[in-house]
Amino acid sequence: MQTQKVIDHIVNWLKDYAINAKVNGFIVGVSGGIDSAVVSTLAAKTGLKTLVLEMPIRQKADQVDRAQDHIEFLKSNFPNVEGFTVDLTPVFESFETTVNNYKEGAWSKNLALANTRSRFRMVTLYYYGQLNGLLVTGTGNKVEDFGVGFYTKYGDGGVDISPIADLYKTQVYEIAKKLDILESIQKAIPTDGLWDADKTDEDQMGATYPELEWAMEQQFAGKTEADFEGRQKEVMEIYLKLNKATQHKMNPIPVCEIPQELK
Repeated sequence: MQTQKVIDHIVNWLKDYAINAKVNGFIVGVSGGIDSAVVSTLAAKTGLKTLVLEMPIRQKADQVDRAQDHIEFLKSNFPNVEGFTVDLTPVFESFETTVNNYKEGAWSKNLALANTRSRFRMVTLYYYGQLNGLLVTGTGNKVEDFGVGFYTKYGDGGVDISPIADLYKTQVYEIAKKLDILESIQKAIPTDGLWDADKTDEDQMGATYPELEWAMEQQFAGKTEADFEGRQKEVMEIYLKLNKATQHKMNPIPVCEIPQELK
């Protein structure tokens, strides 16, 4: 990958899009992870107003530290960046208490609450985005957004633009290195940060990002699990299962079209 040229292309694309949309700039939620660090830095490099928010909800201390360190990194390097913390823990816990009596202990409830965290963050980003005339800028990469659907529908999937959605996770790491993103962020194990327990992305999906990227390429080539053995077969099965289960996130909302003669 021609890393510097890709960086320049994304920065120019972001700037042109914002100018044509007649908005002031971008708002990005930062988590202490690699994707949000890269996207917020690319947005900052446009020279347009860039607001970065850390939105902890019972977050692990290391995630909070990395997010805050990244905000300071941006503010010290880009005069167009503003950043602060919006603690959503009280909001989430109030909601959790309100719905607590319904199906107590069910696994689906825990997953629903995890997704609720992401949706609270989306609402917060749109609130501050609208106040400042900013585009909510997505941080999803290619394999997450179009391969395994590893994001929350109307949560971190609820954005205005997606600057790195055509890049694999491994390519995002290449860009992070070129941008001099903090070493602590580059070395951090990927996690969505939506659970009280320590759950990495690999724990949840059952495969690493390089493995899933390989599987996505095999799918593009028309391969199935039947074409492989051993770990490769297992990875293809994981990928195709996730891909099939999350099509509702990737495809447009189904619309019931009424026949003209019935109107």
